[in-house]
Amino acid sequence: MIILSLNNLTKSFGGLVAVAGVSFEVERGEVVGLIGPNGAGKTTVFNLITGALRPDDGHIFFDGHSLERLKPHRIVYLGLARTFQTIRLFPQLPVLENVLSGSHCRMKSSFISSLLRLPAQRREEKAALVAAMRELEFVGLADAWRAEAGSLSYGDQRRLEIARALATEPKLIVLDEPAGGMNDQETFELRDLIARIKDRDITIILIEHDMSFVMKVCNKIVVMENGVLIARGRPEQIQKDPRVIEAYLGVDD
Repeated sequence: MIILSLNNLTKSFGGLVAVAGVSFEVERGEVVGLIGPNGAGKTTVFNLITGALRPDDGHIFFDGHSLERLKPHRIVYLGLARTFQTIRLFPQLPVLENVLSGSHCRMKSSFISSLLRLPAQRREEKAALVAAMRELEFVGLADAWRAEAGSLSYGDQRRLEIARALATEPKLIVLDEPAGGMNDQETFELRDLIARIKDRDITIILIEHDMSFVMKVCNKIVVMENGVLIARGRPEQIQKDPRVIEAYLGVDD
């Protein structure tokens, strides 16, 4: 069953065409890698999917909803969460509060009920705390719940961003270079974490430059170059595709 569909997606910045007629589909439960050389347009595609940018042309459908005119918070509410290439946490706030910030899209208490601390609001807040701690346990950061987010190691901050995304209760999570800057042990642990997220029936799309990582965690790969989709298929197909080899390694004159 298709959960995300991109149809002829196009985005230009002035005279630069960053994404040119990109189309592909993601089935529910897949781990899809979006790869390509620097400047290929990968992060622009992610920004279009998550509402940070609006396309000039084309359509984005997620779980039966058209996304191209929705604001980011509405897209998150529909069940599409993301992490960022550059870590975006609240560094002075405790780890737990960073995760709680992801759960606010699911809270239904009004301003008045929150102001008066009505019973329904207190129950909802308690449930959010329990859920946030559950996500911290899931990513292996439960013992650090009181620490300032900015005091964590780089790898732990990456995992905290994932915990915050999971707190939104996503159907699909978009990971922008999740292994970037990680050492070998952290990368190994991230592979295990992604497998466990998939086991929760959460679909995953990721951008990553570590090809070994991509080949091990993804069951489908989409390849872009200069804003254009040049290949898609299973990892073993992509490894042998001459267009992909040329895009990464070049060819003799």
